[in-house]
Amino acid sequence: MTLSRRQVLGAAALPLLPRTASAADFVSVTLDPGARLGAIPADFMGLGYEISSVAVPGLLSDKNSTYLRLIQNFRTPGVIRIGGNTSDYASYDARGEAKSLPKGTVVNEASLRELRGFLDAIGWRLIWGLNLGADKLDNAMDEARAVAAIMGDKLIALEIGNEPDLFPNQGHRSRAYDFAMYLSDYRRFKAAIRGVLPRVPFAGPDVAGAVDWFEQFSRQEGDIALLTAHHYITGQANPAATIETMVAPNTRYRSSLARFQAAAKLARKPWRMCETASFSGGGKAGVSDTFAAALWSLDYLFELANFSCAGVNMQTGVNHLGWISRYSPIADDMKGNYSAAPEYYGLLAFSLAGRGEMMVSRCAPGLVNLTAYATRQFRNTACIAIINKDQYRDATVTIRGASAREAQLMRLTAPSLTATGEITLGGASVNKAGFWSGKRDRIRLEGGVAVPAASAALVWFKV
Repeated sequence: MTLSRRQVLGAAALPLLPRTASAADFVSVTLDPGARLGAIPADFMGLGYEISSVAVPGLLSDKNSTYLRLIQNFRTPGVIRIGGNTSDYASYDARGEAKSLPKGTVVNEASLRELRGFLDAIGWRLIWGLNLGADKLDNAMDEARAVAAIMGDKLIALEIGNEPDLFPNQGHRSRAYDFAMYLSDYRRFKAAIRGVLPRVPFAGPDVAGAVDWFEQFSRQEGDIALLTAHHYITGQANPAATIETMVAPNTRYRSSLARFQAAAKLARKPWRMCETASFSGGGKAGVSDTFAAALWSLDYLFELANFSCAGVNMQTGVNHLGWISRYSPIADDMKGNYSAAPEYYGLLAFSLAGRGEMMVSRCAPGLVNLTAYATRQFRNTACIAIINKDQYRDATVTIRGASAREAQLMRLTAPSLTATGEITLGGASVNKAGFWSGKRDRIRLEGGVAVPAASAALVWFKV
């Protein structure tokens, strides 16, 4: 069973332990440079937005200079996903007034054209979610036509419905609603849209937590460009929504990831985690908005890549309740000011380290809550991301299989796991204008790489 936003962890986590002075633990990471796990897609990076964000004039706009720079810092093409709970309460009105509301968002033609300009400015592409919950086929068709016409080659796929496995919870369908009913709804909408847009690609099933729906959809729906799913560790109201839960190894979810991977492989389709964050319901204050989220997101993106995920869309900005989520990687005071939130630094670190092909590596962390992931980025250059999520154990990491003696190092640091500021990557923070100027340091690999508690290190070297 998948650990989704609606499921509850079995027990509350222990309180944070104070850091104590001790000698660093010795950890080894062994590389097999000749063995590879597959390429990380070039557009793996992604951000996800409620459709209500599109109706905010000037937000997703090519004139929003700071916001543009924050995304351009990733220096790689990515994917914007528009959907969320608000999409199943939204409508399209080409000449109407745009309205950003939790229930009742209205997107117009001007909204779509502004979004297209934004996508052109950042060089990213789009997944767009249509309203299935309200069951208004005519409006969905109008919206699909407008999105396809304006987005053109920027459109990767249309999704039909957001988290249909939770439609009974949202009041969109009766308690009897099951996968067969959903598939019938999906195909009815898809057939009508295909009638006016014969070549438009589709994605689905966009489930919240029903892995069996994902598997059934992958077997039964062949006319699909992309398989999609969502994941949150748990809900923000759960007492277990703590930093300890966030940084703990996500072992309970790995069986679901393996099932996603297997289903996609059997269907010969890519799969994408197109909506995800730490804790659903907008995230937990003092947890989702701390440095712990930076380390969690860096680790989480690599773990998904290990399961052949084609990409990840981290939820961003305003949520389905109408306020800026605490897990948002881009902070927004809703007065036109935007900045890098703690989680942003994890995404920024991944954009540097998560390139090329995943290499086989084995990490022996001992008692340290530490993970390591290796990529071959160029013909003879490797990068290892070492993530020490342990709150009080420092580590000295020996890299076995690296013949090079010299390397380049970039550190991801903050005063503590609970820090909400003073976060740096490569010795620099993102400034108020959205610029980042982090740099790599030269180091020698003899004796290992020091990775203090609650920090990460990116290490590049020749292989």
